[in-house]
Amino acid sequence: MAKSIHRPESAVLRRRLREIRVAAGLTQAEVSSQLGRDQTYMSNIERGVRRLDVIELRDICRLTGKDFLEFLAELERELASRTRRRI
Repeated sequence: MAKSIHRPESAVLRRRLREIRVAAGLTQAEVSSQLGRDQTYMSNIERGVRRLDVIELRDICRLTGKDFLEFLAELERELASRTRRRI
C-alpha cells in the first residue's frame, strides 16, 4: 500500500483543508502564523509535502471556524462516495 501522503484520499483531505481555509478568508501565511508555524507550513500541507496529524487537523479546523467532527464526517462521506463509485 502506498504511503498515505501519496494516496488519492490525501488529495481529497488537502482540497477540503484548502476549501475551509479559503471559506474562512484566511491565507496560508495567516493560518501558519496563527498556529505559531513558519509561513510555509500550510503551503506544505496543501501541496502534500508535509503530513498532518490529527491534532494539527483539529487546530486548523478550530482556527478556520469549522467544527472538527463535522469536517471529519464530511470527509468520510466524500471518501466513502468515491470508494463506492470505484467498485
